[in-house]
Order: sequence, then structure tokens, then C-alpha cells
Amino acid sequence: MTRTLAAAALALAAGLTATAGPAAAGLTGGDYETRSTDKPVAQVMDALEKAVNEAGATVFARVDHTKGAEEVGLGMHEAQLLIFGNPKLGTPAMNADPLAGLVLPLRVLVYRDPVSDETKVVYEEVDEMFDDLKIDDDAEYVKKMEEALEKLTEKAVE
Repeated sequence: MTRTLAAAALALAAGLTATAGPAAAGLTGGDYETRSTDKPVAQVMDALEKAVNEAGATVFARVDHTKGAEEVGLGMHEAQLLIFGNPKLGTPAMNADPLAGLVLPLRVLVYRDPVSDETKVVYEEVDEMFDDLKIDDDAEYVKKMEEALEKLTEKAVE
């Protein structure tokens, strides 16, 4: 029962985010980078996962929000989330402020926007993720995380 409720909550949250943007889901604290493509969600997510693996990072989970919604009898547009990271970058952040563990590992949402009918690839800017933490925006690991997200998401939409 708990798993079913969690899946429904995740599906609902993803649906709100994808339909009306990050602010509609209560994600007002950060700035988000968005890329668009006409490619299908699964193809973009496969390309993103491949790019992450080739970069030497670890994929921790690939969450299919649409499948979760279907499992509880709900429908929604396509949406998948990739959770990944690299301890060489994440560990220094968590050493600077253990609360970084609340926003790490990195996450990229890929969804089909029902309004534009485009596939969107969205992630929160790294310096914004750490905004309320004791982490310097100019720290080398922050810059490397930002560069990685930019390159990985670019490869995903190519």
C-alpha cells in the first residue's frame, strides 16, 4: 500500500511539474535549464543514460513516472527521471555541507510537454540547488557539475 501511494504521489508531482512548469510543483527556489527536442522521451532518456555512463558517472535510478501512474490506474503524459552522480564531485560538496545530501545525486527530468508536444529535458542549476547551503558557488566541483549537466543534456537531445 505504501509503495502504491508513493508511486501515485510521484506521478502526480511529475504531472504537475511537466504540465505547468517547476513553479506549479512547488519548485520555486531554483532556476531550471531546459532543452527541447522532437525526439521521443524514451530515446532521449536512453541517450542521456548512455552519455552518463560514458562519462564515468553512476546511474542510481531511472524512474518511469508514466509507468508508476499506470500501475495505480492513472494516466499521464510520458515522463522519466534519471538520478545519477559522481562521488568525486558529490563528496566534496557533502564535506562542505552534509545537507548537500538532500539535493544530490543529480537529477534530470525528461518529459513530453502536452502543450508544445515537444520533449523537454530539465534540470536545476547546480548553484541554485546549493543556494541555501554552505557551498561556494565558485567551488570547482560546482563548476564541474554544471559543465557535466550541460554536456550530458546536450548529448541527450542531439
